[in-house]
Amino acid sequence: MKIPNSDRAIIEQAKITEYLLNTKHKRGGSKAKVLLQFGYLLENWQQLESDIRKFHLTADVDIIRKTAYGVRYEVRAALLTPSSKQLFVRTVWQIDIGTHLPRLITLIPN
Repeated sequence: MKIPNSDRAIIEQAKITEYLLNTKHKRGGSKAKVLLQFGYLLENWQQLESDIRKFHLTADVDIIRKTAYGVRYEVRAALLTPSSKQLFVRTVWQIDIGTHLPRLITLIPN
């Protein structure tokens, strides 16, 4: 199963630039260090967004669970990174109660 409405998924620029690619972020810093090693750069943040859409929003969902805020979907798949190496990551998406579009919650390198 794919994430519902994945073709209209929301990936906020701030989620990538201020969290996933920010080495100084309290929780995202370690993720940023890994992503930077694979060639993802803050000044070219759109590449990470594009790769997430290409490799994760087309992959099958591994885990679905209901939360107090909506339904969460986890996808485990590789990204073909700018360094031409594969990086296996898990993305977490949520469709909030009262909405129909998934939004990116986080990305976790495996």
